[in-house]
Amino acid sequence: MDREDSLERLGATTDEPADLFEHFEQRSVGGRTHHVLTAARHGVERGTVIVEESDAVVRGYPSVPRVLVLDPGLPSFFEGTDSVAIEEKLDGFNVRIAVAGGDGDAPLAFTRSGYVCPYTTARARDRLPLAAFFAEHPTKVLCTELIGPETPYTTHDYEGIDSHEFRVFDVRDRESGDPVPVADRRTLCAEYGVGQPRWFGRSEPSAAVETVRDAIDELDAAGREGVVVKSADGESMVKYTTESQHHAELAYAFSLPFEHGRDFVFSRIVRDAFQAVESGDSDDRLRERARDLGESILLPMVSTIRDVRDGDPVGERHTVRGDPDALDALFEHLDDQSLTIDRRSDRREDGERVVEFVKVAESSRDRIQYYLEGGTRDE
Repeated sequence: MDREDSLERLGATTDEPADLFEHFEQRSVGGRTHHVLTAARHGVERGTVIVEESDAVVRGYPSVPRVLVLDPGLPSFFEGTDSVAIEEKLDGFNVRIAVAGGDGDAPLAFTRSGYVCPYTTARARDRLPLAAFFAEHPTKVLCTELIGPETPYTTHDYEGIDSHEFRVFDVRDRESGDPVPVADRRTLCAEYGVGQPRWFGRSEPSAAVETVRDAIDELDAAGREGVVVKSADGESMVKYTTESQHHAELAYAFSLPFEHGRDFVFSRIVRDAFQAVESGDSDDRLRERARDLGESILLPMVSTIRDVRDGDPVGERHTVRGDPDALDALFEHLDDQSLTIDRRSDRREDGERVVEFVKVAESSRDRIQYYLEGGTRDE
């Protein structure tokens, strides 16, 4: 790999290749060498991958900022923008699908941190028209969410999805990361019959405030995550999430109380507080919100402590289905990441292998057990 050339192609903010490439990790995927940036550095996005043999660059997906209040948040962020597009933000597993080798290479699914997930790759090849798409658009990246109750990473239920499906929320240039404009992307995906996030409309930024509020009310009632608001060209975007999502994320964090840092917890409470103020919650409504927030903290943590006390497994529970070889590759991938997996069930259904498993939360399990046995805690 020519580091000088790669530095220029990536548009890094440093002139010294060593400053950037000391942060890359080297991995082997399918006999090829991947150089992976695991955290954003010098203007280059986390998850950026350089494939040594093909000299291909798969740009990482940019971090999406969040507004805590819609007004004046949206008009201020999109100042000078004629119109914005509003789409649902989905609660799933984010992967970029790209052809990163030479001609004839099959597409790969890259995670946010630049890993190639063998399971998601296999399911994408099975569920999406990748051959047709990349035959016409070989230098593009499909930015997708794998959603549904049966994935190895998330378990959110969506109406009409029994197992899992893909939704394309962005199409970008593989190397530069430049997005296809929102309207063009929606047309392009429709041509290939590819699912996309729900569309809430397009308007000028100040008018979008009310559209987003209405969308959030509807999504909150359904227990959905929120919205992403994008400039028409797709270059600028912000996200805004629902009360139910804030509480669901807190419940998740406190069900594994020693796996997540204080910043994770505090940020969700901050979001909820600003939303309560902007929503003009009455005293009764604020007490209801506070009660729900408190329950999302205490109840899952108590449940987990009881599970440890009773000897039950503690961790994230998942179900996956698919080709047996693809599932074997998935568990090898999880093992490579030093995860402890407790397989609870392994069976066949409708010609597919179905595995139920727990990603064991060892830190939470061990520390809870220590405290239950009389251990002390320094505070």
